[in-house]
Parts: sequence; C-alpha cells; structure tokens
Amino acid sequence: MANHSLHKAQTKKRMSRKQITLLVAAASALAFMVGGGILTSQQYSLKAASTQKVTAYSATGSVSRSTVREEIRNGRGGLDKNTSFVKVVINGQSQLVFGTDFTTVKSVLEAGDITLEPEDNVTPALNDKVSESTVITISRANTTVETVNSSIAFNTIEKKDSNLPVGTTKVETEGEEGVMESTNLVQKSGSRVVSTNTLASYVKKAPVNKVVLVGTKVVSTPSSSSSSSSASAPANYGTTAPVGEAQAYAHNQVKARGWSESEFTCLVQLWQRESGWRTNAHNPSGAHGIPQALPGSKMGPGWENDYKVQINWGLGYIQGRYSTPCGAWAHSNSTGWY
Repeated sequence: MANHSLHKAQTKKRMSRKQITLLVAAASALAFMVGGGILTSQQYSLKAASTQKVTAYSATGSVSRSTVREEIRNGRGGLDKNTSFVKVVINGQSQLVFGTDFTTVKSVLEAGDITLEPEDNVTPALNDKVSESTVITISRANTTVETVNSSIAFNTIEKKDSNLPVGTTKVETEGEEGVMESTNLVQKSGSRVVSTNTLASYVKKAPVNKVVLVGTKVVSTPSSSSSSSSASAPANYGTTAPVGEAQAYAHNQVKARGWSESEFTCLVQLWQRESGWRTNAHNPSGAHGIPQALPGSKMGPGWENDYKVQINWGLGYIQGRYSTPCGAWAHSNSTGWY
C-alpha cells in the first residue's frame, strides 16, 4: 500500500503504471459495459460488444451512486454487500475505488494503491473524512492524457453442419481483429517525455471470430435410414483453437475441470469482450485483468499481470456463480455483464 502524508516530502514516490491504471479512461469511451466480473480498485477493461448492453461502471458521474449501490447489493462480480466506494479524479480522469474500511482521503488512496507525486495537489486534505458522496481530486502538473489503439486477435471457431457433406467446409464468417484503446498519462519536462503511465485499457471493439462450418452430412443409401434425432441437441458453440499462451493455458484448465470444447469457445468469447484477453486490461470502474476482477487484488499474489493467476481465479468465479463458461456467456448476453 502506498504511504501518504500531508507533507509533500512524504509523497515523493512516483506513480507507477499499475498504481495509476486505476484512475481513468476517458469516460466518454466507457459506459456500463460488458462484463461485471469483479470490481477492483485498479483496473478494468471492457466494453459491450456490438450491442447496447453495458458492462462496466463509468466513473465520470454518468452513473448514479444509487445504481452502483444496487449492483453492490446484488453481489455483482462477487462484491461484498458491505463494500463502499469513493470517486477519485486525477487530471480530469475518473476512477471508482472500492473498499470496506474507508475513513479518510488517505485510506481511499491506499486502497486504490494511488501514490502521490511531490507536486500533486489533493482535495480534500488527506486526513479529511470521506463518504460515498466524496469526490477526491488530484491535480498533477505537466501531464497530458493521450490515447492509443492496438489490435486484439480473433479466434477461429469450427462448427459442425449437418447440411454440408462430410469432408467439406464453408466459411460462415470472416475473422476481424478487435481494437483495444489505452489511455496514457504522459508527463513531460519541456518537450522531453519523462514518463508514460497507462491509466486505462478497454475493449473498444471486440474481435469478430472466424467461423468455419464443417460438414457432417452422410449421403444415405436405400438400405440405410438416416436417423434424424431431433432430441434436445446441445447448443452448437463449436470448437475453438487457442490463440496465444494465455488461451492455451485456459484451454488446458477448462479441460482439466471436465468441461467440453464448447465451454472453451464460450470462455474465449466472454473474455474477448471483457478484456481482449489482456492481463493489464482495466477500467475506471476498478475491474482488472483477463476476467475483469473487482477488485483485482482478490485474485491473489501476481494478480496485476500473471495470466495464470487471473485465469485460475476467473474460472473459479465462473464455476461458483454460473457453473460453466457457457452459463456465464449466456448471462452476459442477457444482462450485459457476468
């Protein structure tokens, strides 16, 4: 935890990337997006796919305290009903910090792992008492907010199709990369860049996965009767090839839990929309990492950037609340969060 004091001499630690992430992301880009998962005092990425559903809280004031309080009461993302929250704004960028023992401004900054720099101006004062109506403002000199985009890889999903002959395939949907938008706080001395810290990173556009239909139709002969068993067939989610180390690890963990390939397909799509499978994905609402945990620290040691820690926690969360990834995916599609 950062140690804050009323004196500038005691606040000379620089704001690290992981500490500062929790503060932002242009509110205009985030509303209530896909993915409830978990509220952390540091990061949260995500955005609803191509629907109007939302998943994360916009900490800029567009979402009322009563709305956030209601979600806490509902236990969204595993939040405890006793959880409280306070809004922090740094250079115009907002963030919600969640916790259970807020007393003063200093306690909020510590819970959010927010380290002050020597020339920062903070209001109210560090020892002032806080409530959920408090807005903590931090002004930092010589900094600008800049945004950059990076690509999110798409996956290839194969689905069995009884209308196509065995041995044939057909591309149903072409793949398209998604877009991850990152908001950076850039500090300069004159024209020289002193430091660049990522404040927030969210899925601006979810990837469009490539879908390939694989034929299963067998040409019938006079002596063979095609058994068109229309009994309740499972949803055709298809089989997905993992992309990257994190997905490869998640695929192994899904199989180790006894879940099917379809469950991995659901997981891929869920976390593509939540975080783009980025360990450093974070949102002003406080959610962090691949599963968008809230707060991220609940994932345990290594929660900031260890994909194994994040995936293990995320799968446990899904199993405990939704039984399976497809259950979580269905809930996300229905409500805009999981």
